[in-house]
Amino acid sequence: MELDSFVYFDGLSAAGDLTMPFPDTVKYCILGISVTLLLLALGILAWQVFRCCSQKYTTYMRQDTVNNDQLYSDKKSGTARIYSGAPSTRVENVNTEVRRLSRCLSQASLPSSGSVQADGEMEEQANNTKVEGTLRFSIYYDQLQSQLVVTVLQVEGLLEQSPTRILQPFVKLRLMWSNSEEVEVEECIDEEVRDFDKFSRHSVLGEVRVPLGQLNISYPLELQEDLMIPQKDLVGKVLLSLRILPTSRRLEVGLLKVRTAHSEISSDAALYARISVQCNQSKLRYQKTSAVARCLVTVFNEVAMFSLPEFPLEQCKILVSVYEMRTAKRSPKHLIGQLTVGKEKSSEDKHWSVMMCSVRQPIAKWHGLLI
Repeated sequence: MELDSFVYFDGLSAAGDLTMPFPDTVKYCILGISVTLLLLALGILAWQVFRCCSQKYTTYMRQDTVNNDQLYSDKKSGTARIYSGAPSTRVENVNTEVRRLSRCLSQASLPSSGSVQADGEMEEQANNTKVEGTLRFSIYYDQLQSQLVVTVLQVEGLLEQSPTRILQPFVKLRLMWSNSEEVEVEECIDEEVRDFDKFSRHSVLGEVRVPLGQLNISYPLELQEDLMIPQKDLVGKVLLSLRILPTSRRLEVGLLKVRTAHSEISSDAALYARISVQCNQSKLRYQKTSAVARCLVTVFNEVAMFSLPEFPLEQCKILVSVYEMRTAKRSPKHLIGQLTVGKEKSSEDKHWSVMMCSVRQPIAKWHGLLI
C-alpha cells in the first residue's frame, strides 16, 4: 500500500512538470502581450462607442433642421398644391445634388466683395428664370419597339394664381432633334406644365428641359426638375420679302419659302401662314395665304398688301404665324412657329432698316421660325 501511494504522487508531480515547460521570463512576456492586446481591444471598443454617439447626435440635429425647414416651407407655400400620378422605382434629383455641392464649395472658400456681387447677380438672374413648382417624370427608351416612353408622375409646389379659381394643370410634351444643316435645333425634350381654363386661353406655368444625350435611358429613369420660365425654340426658317411704297402708303409682305426641321411629314399635311401688321398702335386686318402641301422646303411666293396709317411710322410690327393643317380630314390647326419683324421707338430690325433705305425695292431675308 505504501508503494502504490508513492507511485501515484510521483505521477502527479511529473504531469505538473509537463504542463508548464516554459521558464518564468517567457511566461511574463506572454502575460504582457495578452494585457497589451486587451488594452488595444478596449481602445477600439471605446472609439466605436464614441463614433456611434456622435453619429446619433448629428442625426438628431439634422432631423431637427429638416423639421424646422419643413415647417417654414409649409407656412410659406400655404396655397401650394401637389398633383401626383403613378409611383416609380428610381429617383435622381439632379438639381438638389447640384445645389448641395454648390453650397459646400461656397462654404469652403471665402469670397471677395467682387465675387459676392457677381453671386448676387447670378442669384437674381436665376430667380428671374425660375418659377414655383417641380415636375417629377420618368423617361425610358424601348429599344425593341424603338419607342420613347415619357411618364408624367407628379407636379408639386404650384401656387394658386387666383384664390377664386383652382388650377387644372396638364402637361404638353415636345421632342426636338437636330438633323438639319440650316436649322439649328437643340436636341432636347421639353415638358410644359399648363393651366387648363375652358373660359379663356391656357396659360403656361413653366417648363422643364432635359437633354437626352446626357442620360442613360436604357432603363426607366425617374427625374425631378424645377420649373423654369418658358423659352422659345428655333424650329425652322422663313424667307420673307419686304417692300414699302411711301407714296401710296402701302407695305408689301411677301412669303417666299418656309423651311422646317426634319419630321414625319404626312401626305395630306399642308402649311399656310397668317400675316398681321400693327403700326402706330393701330392693328391692321390680318391676311392669310393659301394652303400649300408641306415638304422640307415649302414654296409659297405670295404677297400680302397692307395700307399703312399716317407717316412717320414710329412703331410697326409684322407678325407671321405658320400653321399646319390636314387636307384629307377635318382637324384643328397646329401652330408650327412664329416670327416678328419691325421697328420700335428706340430700335428697329435690320431687315426693316434695309427696306427703309431701299424704297420701292423688295428686300428678302431669312428669319428664324420660333415657338
